[in-house]
Amino acid sequence: MKKILYFLLLFPIWLSAQINESDSLKIKADLSLTGFWQGGNVETLIFRAKSGVTYKPWKKWVVKTQNSYVYQEFGKEKADADFLSLNFLYFNPEKKIYPQLLGFLSTNYRREISSRSLLGGGVTFQVYKKDKNWLKFSLTSEYEQTNFNNTNFNLNDYDGKDEINTWRSTVWVSGKYYLFKEKMILSHESYVQPSLEESNNYRWQADFGLEFPIWKFLNFKINYLHTFESIVVQDQKREDQFLTFGLTLKSY
Repeated sequence: MKKILYFLLLFPIWLSAQINESDSLKIKADLSLTGFWQGGNVETLIFRAKSGVTYKPWKKWVVKTQNSYVYQEFGKEKADADFLSLNFLYFNPEKKIYPQLLGFLSTNYRREISSRSLLGGGVTFQVYKKDKNWLKFSLTSEYEQTNFNNTNFNLNDYDGKDEINTWRSTVWVSGKYYLFKEKMILSHESYVQPSLEESNNYRWQADFGLEFPIWKFLNFKINYLHTFESIVVQDQKREDQFLTFGLTLKSY
């Protein structure tokens, strides 16, 4: 019974983030999850869920929300429980160049981040689009507020602070490609996010997905996530990596 419960935990709902806001459909959503479980001498549970929905409330406006959750447990001890919500408002995204507003909210258990919020805006460049395949670059600027549960950091300049606020600039690269007569789907979404005020305050993330269609609305998925933060609580590593496996259920 315990193994069955863990199996069910590894296949919950996950709305995938690799949805193109330039598509003509009024609403699009994917639903999937990836995870890993190992029992026996070493018990390990890794669960990653991610959400993405696009909606056109008006003719030239598109709202896009992406939500993800990562949970890790080793020997029944929680190691990660992280939430990330990325929200965008695009104007005229069917053009090759279009503006956007954004608002982010996140938490990170291992890095002792109780809350992080970003507000800003920028522009997206659609550099390639053919059939279902697409590639985009974005340049945005945001004001960030991050609250920590600890005041002892790997960089002494920030010791004693439980809140670190800064202006950032972000370069995004994202794309999706249907290969081998749509028998394999490659997707990626990465960003680099330096502070505009402190050169030692920066982060980056790379997220790659490989999907194999099983049915029109169902794919098997392999997902790799690599994150880096320059400012972390003392004795914490700056990098995290996740390799997970699971399913994607989509609405289109």
